Amino acid sequence: MGIKAALPRYELYLYTAVLGVALIWAGSWMFEASSENVNRKAFKESVKPGWHYFGRKMDVADFEWMMWFSTFRNHILFALTGHVIFAKIFTLIAPKHRSLIFGVYGGLAVLVTMGWTFMALVLSHCIILYSVALVKRKWMCFAAGLTTLASIKLEPYNSWQESLVTGSFDLQDILFYGGCGFSIMRCMSFALENCDKKDGNYTFCNLLKYNFYLPFFFFGPIMTFDRYHAQANNTQLNRKEREMWNITTKALLHLGVILVVDVFFHYLYILTIPSDMKLVTKLSDSCLAGLAYSNLVYDWVKAAVMFGVINTVATLDHLDPPQPPKCITMLYVFAETHFDRGINDWLCKYVYDYIGGDHEKIFKEFLATFCTFAITTLWLGPCELVYIWSFFNCFGLNFELWVAKLFSLPPFSTIERVMGEAMSRRIRGVFNAANFWAIVLYNVLALNNLEFAKLVGRRLIFKGFPLSSLSVLLVTYCGVQLVKERERKQALLDDAEAAKPVNGGKEKAE
Repeated sequence: MGIKAALPRYELYLYTAVLGVALIWAGSWMFEASSENVNRKAFKESVKPGWHYFGRKMDVADFEWMMWFSTFRNHILFALTGHVIFAKIFTLIAPKHRSLIFGVYGGLAVLVTMGWTFMALVLSHCIILYSVALVKRKWMCFAAGLTTLASIKLEPYNSWQESLVTGSFDLQDILFYGGCGFSIMRCMSFALENCDKKDGNYTFCNLLKYNFYLPFFFFGPIMTFDRYHAQANNTQLNRKEREMWNITTKALLHLGVILVVDVFFHYLYILTIPSDMKLVTKLSDSCLAGLAYSNLVYDWVKAAVMFGVINTVATLDHLDPPQPPKCITMLYVFAETHFDRGINDWLCKYVYDYIGGDHEKIFKEFLATFCTFAITTLWLGPCELVYIWSFFNCFGLNFELWVAKLFSLPPFSTIERVMGEAMSRRIRGVFNAANFWAIVLYNVLALNNLEFAKLVGRRLIFKGFPLSSLSVLLVTYCGVQLVKERERKQALLDDAEAAKPVNGGKEKAE
């Protein structure tokens, strides 16, 4: 469980106060920068009229968010509502065939939305990977799957396939790449699971029912075939205690978060400001740090809400989908950094854990991370920015293991045992704070641009040293210690729960 020693209560109160003041301070700088520069020419394309009655314009720089909750909102609600209604009716009438109903409805929705050429393209991918799956050789499944994925990510093959799917609405290309990409990853999961099936093969119908489950089809998350097949074909559909209450609560929470994000888009232009480098160079170090941190928090919120909406529908279908990612504020190690838990689960199961084993050996860990980020690079679409992002995150993941190995050896391990758990936790907190900002800087370049990430790094590490550097490190240290305390309490609760006797102390008869 790691270090469990509690820090003094007054120390935690101090951390909370420092963190709160710092966030308010940085937020005030960002609000001032947003208000004073709203009419800049560089903002013309990404800051549009919003709340007329408050006189505030809105940051619309994130196309994906605007697509989900403005442009395409009614279409998504209509399609998902239809899915929920049909799924509920046929779950009551014929629970044994509900997975077939999921697939049929999803297939029809995709056909109506995208046309028969797109459907034929997706089916061709399914046929190719199903044929390879029958050979039951994992390396062949990977080779065929990655080649198929490369065909929609690399030129000229992606343009040729996209030209086959012509449509009359603006989101045609978004749905094309989303639908094809997730479909190929699901087909790879099916093929790899079929390799492990000892008696016979899964049927092509099993693949189609899995692939065309509508809530996951265009936007994910990816649920591995073994989990989906077991859950979608489960006929014991009893709800857990208070499950419907929890589903309703989460749905209302997602609605509340959407409204909060809308408010922030009107008052803090965190997405638009980083694109104007002339303005960014004039901002204070506190404002830059707040912008970088806010962009990662927003990206987590977007992923949590988007996947949360989909997961709510999947939970209504008696599925246990991949959960939203861990909040960036709670991260201080690279091993837990991901914004799509579905892709992360897929990569961990078939690549990272498969190659890395227990992740204790340096060479195996390097090989596992290299292969993982190579596939991730192909998934995101190879380009200079993705190469840089993959390199630094791969390095960070391996560097953590190198440091852990080094400090497990004498004299470091001896010194740590002598100093005590509380002091050890404080020292670890300093390193974790530095690691947190490495995570921020490595990932903000993928969310904004390379120039902004380089500027933030120079200002906080070099030009801002020592005042800005140490101030940001202190604030981050306070946040890390609060997160560690929360994790310590949760670990104690988990241990207490695991220690409870089964059936009131009576062991089950074997």
